[in-house]
Amino acid sequence: MSSEMSIQTAGQTQGAASGAAPEVTQVRMAPSNPGGGIAPYIKEIGRGKEGARALSREQAADLMGRLLDGQVSDLELGAFCLAMRIKGETAQEMAGFLDATHARLHRLEAPSGSTAVVLPSYNGARKLPVLTPLLALLLAREGLPVLVHGTPTESSRVDASKVLSALGVKALTAIDTGANTTSSRPLQPGQVVFAPTGVLLPGLQRLLEVRRVVGLRNSAHSLVKLMNPVVGEAVVVGSYTHPEYATSMAEVFALMPYRALLLRGTEGEPVADPRRVPQMDGFVRGQRLLLQAAQTGSLAQVPELPSLDAQATALYTQRVLAGELPVPSPMARQLECILQVVKA
Repeated sequence: MSSEMSIQTAGQTQGAASGAAPEVTQVRMAPSNPGGGIAPYIKEIGRGKEGARALSREQAADLMGRLLDGQVSDLELGAFCLAMRIKGETAQEMAGFLDATHARLHRLEAPSGSTAVVLPSYNGARKLPVLTPLLALLLAREGLPVLVHGTPTESSRVDASKVLSALGVKALTAIDTGANTTSSRPLQPGQVVFAPTGVLLPGLQRLLEVRRVVGLRNSAHSLVKLMNPVVGEAVVVGSYTHPEYATSMAEVFALMPYRALLLRGTEGEPVADPRRVPQMDGFVRGQRLLLQAAQTGSLAQVPELPSLDAQATALYTQRVLAGELPVPSPMARQLECILQVVKA
């Protein structure tokens, strides 16, 4: 790398939700550490919400690549996390972060002729049981290969991996990628696989762990809900909690080559709230499709739900799969929407 790096930046931005076209300027910066430091990027994104400048997709990919490869100090890592937290990511920046992540992931391969469904599970249960494992097993019952990936981000919540373990779905401990490939074949039609984030990409796990130190989410917490760890055909089920993320996540999915379903999930999990039907949008080759409009108010009859305990949730899941209890109608509708995107 030369001792000087050219950064094409966008003028003041309010983040991905803004529809205004930013003014593009050229900035020449000399990095303090040409071998891997990110000080020139911090200088641009760390000017506060009003003064920060957006990076291009290529620059964002370079920045995230350095973070994932461990080329930065803890101080630089913390500076990045806080700067992006204040500034907010543009769609192009998040797409660049995903480009860098996808280039480094230990990816799993979808079986030939099958479309895998990817369920990011990072929030767990706080007030309602975590029903992501139920959704995964319902999809597997339809003959689809299903990948659930995640890691506990809050120690006070019950995460999906505990429920999956109680149901006999053990976490992968490694992905054998071989010498010349970044994918393997543990995905099979009709089966659920759980891959911890640290197995998929240790550098990404490191970024997520920053929250335990500074107490705030960072770009990685959004990135994991958008990424696709599958080689081959896949549908990523993305979820948001706050309405503004519906806009920013939709903009990113429109830039990515894979299919997706986007909905307001249950406490951050990629599963419809069992008490109400949310809006659900599909993304196919960059095109957004409204599959289900949001239904106002709660259901006339709220379904019977288990406690937050992993064993209780696993037992409930088994009873639903056995037909002893009904599938909550919002989840049944989500299942239909996912199958619609799979077939698109």
